[in-house]
Amino acid sequence: MVETEGKSAQDGNSIGLKSKYPLTAWEVSLAVGVVASFGVGLMCLYLTMPSSDYSFLKLPRNLEDLQILRDHLENYTTNYTMQVLLGYCMVYIFMQTFMIPGTIFMSLLAGALFGVPKGMALVIFAATSGASSCYFLSKLIGRPLAFSLWPDKLTSFQAQVAKRRKSLLNYMLFLRVTPTLPNTFINVASPIVDVPYHTFFLATFLGLIPAAFVTVKAGLALGELRSVGDLYDFQSIATMFLIGVVSITPTLLSKNES
Repeated sequence: MVETEGKSAQDGNSIGLKSKYPLTAWEVSLAVGVVASFGVGLMCLYLTMPSSDYSFLKLPRNLEDLQILRDHLENYTTNYTMQVLLGYCMVYIFMQTFMIPGTIFMSLLAGALFGVPKGMALVIFAATSGASSCYFLSKLIGRPLAFSLWPDKLTSFQAQVAKRRKSLLNYMLFLRVTPTLPNTFINVASPIVDVPYHTFFLATFLGLIPAAFVTVKAGLALGELRSVGDLYDFQSIATMFLIGVVSITPTLLSKNES
């Protein structure tokens, strides 16, 4: 009887439990509350802007949308810098929090509007904040969603995290720098597989720097881009993989020594 109860408790705590129950009313209310807070913040920013036609304000889905947005926002960046910065950060963080595709266009926009140094700082701050927001929201209500989207991948990720627990920062940094796993999956799955937040934060902050540099720099020549694929040439991809290999080398060495 004791063995059965222990086994049940272990199964209940294991991530392998295929829990796909819908969100509870409290969880839905929490998600709606987060969305509403972003909406209120954006509305407050909108009220501080001058009366004008803002029909151009929409999430860019392609380079053409992005160029239109850039052309209009350039007129406001000088006189309403703080509003543009706050609006940019809120939209970026919102997209990261709720896994909305298109943040690569936001990174390009930062380079086009603010240049490389300021653009990189802005992107790294917004991306890290958005990933952190997604981490904590997933910690509260993300388990059913993660199990429904990536049941097998989630189990495999937990096994890798458990195996590399002593060098977890190196492993997480490797995942951030290389396209081994989608960033969206890492943001949602990390709290579920017990990746500590300080490890998640450092790996995210440091790991996003190479990609942020590539996209922000490309934003300076936005009109010359024909597709998003033009961002990552062989040299850029090879450099990111090299950084990823260097980051995971201590893990491999410690494993061989043991």
